[in-house]
Amino acid sequence: MARKVDRLNDRAVKAAKKGLLADGGGLYLQATNEHAKSWLYRFAKDGKERWMGLGAYPATGLADARRKGQECRKLLDTGIDPLQHRRDAEADARTAARLRAAATRTFKEGAEVYIEAHKAGWRNPKHAKQWMATLETYAFPFIGSMPIGDVDTAAVLKVLQPIWTVKPVTASRVRQRIEKVLQAAKARGDRSGENPAQWRGHLDAILARPSKVHVVQHHEEVPYTGLPALYAELRAKKATSAHALLFTILTAARSNEVRGAMWSEFDLDRRIWSVPASRKKSGIAFRVPLAQEAVAILRELAKERVEGVELVFPGDKANKPMSENTMRKFLQEDMGRAGKTVHGFRASFRDWAAERTNVPREVAERALSHAIKDETEEAYLRGDMLDRRRKLMETWAKYCAATPGNVVVPTRKKAART
Repeated sequence: MARKVDRLNDRAVKAAKKGLLADGGGLYLQATNEHAKSWLYRFAKDGKERWMGLGAYPATGLADARRKGQECRKLLDTGIDPLQHRRDAEADARTAARLRAAATRTFKEGAEVYIEAHKAGWRNPKHAKQWMATLETYAFPFIGSMPIGDVDTAAVLKVLQPIWTVKPVTASRVRQRIEKVLQAAKARGDRSGENPAQWRGHLDAILARPSKVHVVQHHEEVPYTGLPALYAELRAKKATSAHALLFTILTAARSNEVRGAMWSEFDLDRRIWSVPASRKKSGIAFRVPLAQEAVAILRELAKERVEGVELVFPGDKANKPMSENTMRKFLQEDMGRAGKTVHGFRASFRDWAAERTNVPREVAERALSHAIKDETEEAYLRGDMLDRRRKLMETWAKYCAATPGNVVVPTRKKAART
């Protein structure tokens, strides 16, 4: 005997106050109270009972609820789960909406989204500005207003080809940034297909390798043999830049680490400078052993320290570090070392350690806070070799601070012949 359907009427639905009322054919009215009612469809699929919401009453009236229930029964008759069918339709609708949004989202907007999402993870706040400045200068004039889903290889080449052989380093950086913006856009569903800015297996078949179109310009260094003379000249200067250069030479540290050095980072009695992770290129805190000469310079500066100023080498404004170009200009212009760079002092130190000492390579590399490239070797070197580095830096300081012309040069011991 067939089950009775259409048991309810509009009056009964309106009067319902609490409970579950059956209309037949799997359709139910669920009433929490006279003001909160909704329609449910009950069915079985794969031996399991399932309930599916069909809408709230009175927005969905009795006639609409019956129509939706009938559609569900038709799907079941063809073996389709009506609940899963609706979920699939909703997912398709969301995908279509994303595609419509992507069709209007420009590459510039995609770049802004990428930068905003990643800038919190960049150690240097300037990095976000550099990212945007690079794209504004080289990419946006060509593809900034283009829908991000339409950016193809031809569009990427319009950006890169004018600068690929003229500014290869910049061009390579632009390509990498375009690739990341497009990769993120694909992950968000704003575009599909291969990345047209990908180098390996794509653009490398069209453009020359960057390393083949220019000669890498290394930081030009002051030869270590010329450092004692420079050191003596700097010692005669009273400028903060001179003291910063002296300290940079003695520690072989990066200039940004020196410029941002705070008094709270130093333990002069133990002769240790603890550089925090936030100011290290590696993102890992690092202890620098200080030679007696370096401590002497710090003690001199401490005598003239202005109360409330934490920076050891402040710029024109007491609570702001000197700019990154200040030391370079002082070295090149005031000290007459045209073309030489502050970063080059690290190379000078490394050359000296390799050619004039017997110190193991890993100790010299650790003194520069370099990671050991050999992973197996790195795994065994668990300590920071502070004591061994202290001896090395003390020898380096004595070499640099020696009177020019009377430098005692440590030499490598010759291996005994057998």
